[in-house]
Amino acid sequence: MKLARITAAAACALCAFAALAAEGLIAIKSPHSPAETASRFEAAIKQRGLTVFARIDHATGASAVGKTLRPTEVFIFGSAQAGTPFMACQQTVGIDLPLKALIWQDANQQTWFGYNDPAWLARRHGADACPSVEGLTKALSGLGAAATTP
Repeated sequence: MKLARITAAAACALCAFAALAAEGLIAIKSPHSPAETASRFEAAIKQRGLTVFARIDHATGASAVGKTLRPTEVFIFGSAQAGTPFMACQQTVGIDLPLKALIWQDANQQTWFGYNDPAWLARRHGADACPSVEGLTKALSGLGAAATTP
């Protein structure tokens, strides 16, 4: 019994370490395939008048060099209207803009939608009091819901 508790504690410690590796990442389970989640996300971006600057399909890139990778796609998107006020609070936030979202499928075939938490970005750049963070948080939450709602 004692060994089981020690093993469980070690497993929890490893889980905590893995969670720290993704600090600032908001990850939402999607009931859809990666392709459907991506399609829904892109439609939501366009519906809100935002721009998709790039779509990067890491699985296709891996395939081009003879490697395999589960579906993993990054969207780079945004608008100057939303990003400029954030950068006006602290220009270094520009390294994290435009916004990015990641859609991936894990080893259990679960699709995920993830993005950097704007509050975490603000803390990273010393812009905790920036008023634009609330609006960005709300917008990203809405986009995530549009991509992942059944």
